[in-house]
This record gives sequence, C-alpha cells and structure tokens, in this order.
Amino acid sequence: MAQGGTTISHGGGLADRYAAALYDLADEQGSLDQTVDQASELARLIDDTADLRRLLDSPLIDVKQSTDGARAVLEAKGFSPIIVRFVCVVAGNRRLNRLRAILSAFAQLVASKRGVVTAHVATAHGLSLPQREAVRARLIEAGYGNVNIEEQVDPSLLGGLVLRIGARLYDSSIKSRLQRLQFAMKGVA
Repeated sequence: MAQGGTTISHGGGLADRYAAALYDLADEQGSLDQTVDQASELARLIDDTADLRRLLDSPLIDVKQSTDGARAVLEAKGFSPIIVRFVCVVAGNRRLNRLRAILSAFAQLVASKRGVVTAHVATAHGLSLPQREAVRARLIEAGYGNVNIEEQVDPSLLGGLVLRIGARLYDSSIKSRLQRLQFAMKGVA
C-alpha cells in the first residue's frame, strides 16, 4: 500500500513504489493525464537517446550534478514541474539508473487503474496494422476489453507470435513448434 491509498498488485518493488508516489501526486494535483503523457514522452526520450541512457546509468556522477543535469534537460525539453521535481527526487535518492523501470511501472499502474490490459506480443517481423487489429480483435473476443499491445521483434521466432497477457502465455511461433517436434522425435527414437 502506497501513501494516499494506491494499491499495487504487480510486484511491490522499488519501481512500483516510486510509480505509486508519482500517480498519487499527479492525481492529487489534478494533472494525471498530463503527467501520463509526459512520463510516456520521457520514457521514449530515454529509449531513443543512448547518451541519456549512459548518463542515467553512470555511478560516477555525484548526486548534485545528476540532479542539476536532470533538471536542466527536463526544463529545456518543456516537461511539467511535477515530472521535473519527481526526476530530481529520483536523482537525489541515487535511483536515476532505475528511472526507465519506474516509468514502465507508472505506465502499468495507470493502465491497471484505467482498466487497460497490456498484451506483450513478440513476432519475427513487426506487425502490420491489419495484423495488430486482428490480434486486438481476438483478445477482445477472448474477454480482454480494453487492450494495449506492446510489440517486440524477435527474429529467432522465425514466424508466428508469442503473446503474453498477465500470467498467460500463448506461443504459436515456428521456433516453439520446431522444438516440440524435435522433442517428440527424440521420444520416438
């Protein structure tokens, strides 16, 4: 249980605690939608900027420098005071190396609160728009109302897809079919 009554059911680790604190702060200040958008934008910025990732992961930068650097970058990029203050707290607590995980936990918490289910889909090649919509339609038919699809490309799958939603795993990849065939043939020999 986090301060403000937010219950977290997906782990309870450090990232979840920070995510719950950010959620509660943004909700309390009436800027939850803006904070959600900006947290997502910050996560993309981290994913797309190798220099920023190296900075976040560096244990050599002292707390004051990392806090001042984070503040300067975020203010220059136009992030809201909530995001700036939050990242400065994370930096002050020497947790910048966990910022990306915190932002992921925040996105999961928001999705959970809004009744959105996240389906993790791995395919050998990126899904086309019709394929993505077909996956979404099948998930809705299976009883998963509002579905957010997170895609990952894994060429080792050869074809098909691996879908993970909650604790359920559906594997229809060619790689796993070949492995099952190999095990079946070993059992016969």
